[in-house]
Amino acid sequence: MSRSCLIIGVSAAVLSCCSPAGRAQQTAVGFVFHDLNDNGRRDPGEPGLPGVRVSNGRQVVGTDAAGRYELPVDDDTILFVIKPSGWMTPIDELNLPRFYYIHKPGGSPKLKYPGVPPTGPLPESVDFPLRPQAEPQRFSVIFFGDTQPADMQDIAHLAHDVVEPLIGTDAAFGMTLGDLVHDKLELHASLNEVIAQIGVPWYNVPGNHDMDYSAATDRHADENWELTYGPPYYSFDYGPVHFVVLDDIIWHGATPERKGHYVAGLGEEQLEFVRNDLALVPEDRLVVLTMHIPITEIAERKELLALVARHRYTLSLSAHTHIQEHLFLDADDGWPGREPHHHANCVTACGSWWRGAPDEFGIPHTAMADGTPNGWTLATFDGHDYELTYVPARRPAEFQMSIYCPDSVPADKVGETEVLANVFAGSRRSTVEMRVDAGPWVALKQEPREDPYYAAIKRAEEGNTPPPGRKLPRITTCPHLWVGRLPEGLAVGAHVIEVRTTDLFGRRWHGRRIVRIE
Repeated sequence: MSRSCLIIGVSAAVLSCCSPAGRAQQTAVGFVFHDLNDNGRRDPGEPGLPGVRVSNGRQVVGTDAAGRYELPVDDDTILFVIKPSGWMTPIDELNLPRFYYIHKPGGSPKLKYPGVPPTGPLPESVDFPLRPQAEPQRFSVIFFGDTQPADMQDIAHLAHDVVEPLIGTDAAFGMTLGDLVHDKLELHASLNEVIAQIGVPWYNVPGNHDMDYSAATDRHADENWELTYGPPYYSFDYGPVHFVVLDDIIWHGATPERKGHYVAGLGEEQLEFVRNDLALVPEDRLVVLTMHIPITEIAERKELLALVARHRYTLSLSAHTHIQEHLFLDADDGWPGREPHHHANCVTACGSWWRGAPDEFGIPHTAMADGTPNGWTLATFDGHDYELTYVPARRPAEFQMSIYCPDSVPADKVGETEVLANVFAGSRRSTVEMRVDAGPWVALKQEPREDPYYAAIKRAEEGNTPPPGRKLPRITTCPHLWVGRLPEGLAVGAHVIEVRTTDLFGRRWHGRRIVRIE
């Protein structure tokens, strides 16, 4: 099956005109249809599907009673169907959804990495096949923050560390939140082969390291992405949830005065798509925005938030920063809704870019700079409700915190000795408490600091006998760290420190550490 997953059907009118930007413009027509025999082609007797949304990346239209749509296109347009609930687009042999048609009559410009070859004239009918599938009210989705391999060895680390435990998952689908690779776009193919082994459809968000830096403009920085993954922004429904995938990277090519660089933004065309897309989504449906750079850094943040705030139930997810953090946006952040908007900056699958000392299997520990082990996010949706669960790699799922206290403490220093708890998925809505030897629970204070274990690794890296492996990035302030002190009067000997936390979803997690008083 072709990458576009569409069929050229019966004849229809193709109108020509001139676009405001000077690019030749036409009107594309086609059908969204029930692919009864699942062969990707519209055969006689296969009915069109009414009320299915289709977009050209700007406008969004619904198909008529016969399943027909009509949209303007220019010579650089991607048409795509917005998958409705209870239906699925084709997926290819690598479990990548194929829901689009690329119209580039002359192909992509010549850049460092290959783009889309010439597609030729606009087909007479651009059709999109769908097949029905069961989509329950309650379902789970796997979210990877940056996978970001720089070479084939890193892809092997990802395979052993993250992918293998997920093979056979019952999640509905997965998604990588940008920076699939680390600048070497030729690695996309091998990466896709590995992630395909998980066995579920896999959607992708573009990141700043997935662009072709040889492009002079943002419009062409995604040409290689389009060749492999299709549109850089799009949307789809699954069950009762509407997902919007955003491309929040704007590339500025090199000039004599400045090196090429990117900024966080959407651009007018993408904002127009979001506006038109959300206008057709019921206001009581949960809307989930996915992006690479956190929403707080997007230039058009206020405009975007205003569009999303028309819906009662919202969530947004990002990666990029290589720390994990839950944000709750209010009026000071440009959020106009009554209740704060929850934005989760997710753990990265690559942690700190596959750096750090290797374990006995040769996999770097690659802890993130806030002390959080690498891993993934499991999101469970149930109607308007959702839960996000941090899942650490190479550790039990219950490993949700690290507790720091010296191994041994002099008896006369007990009351002044700090205990630090790094609750990896903690937030300002978490409660964190500590007790020693089953004594009374005492609340700990949230106090952003550097993670003590990560700080110790960085000191060792700068010492005379540094640990093996590539050096970790510089330490950052951990936003999810809580602080308390050992209680006075502990007797000489071993004692058990226990920390419990209740997260923003009401779930309770525990951790323990043994300390010796001397």
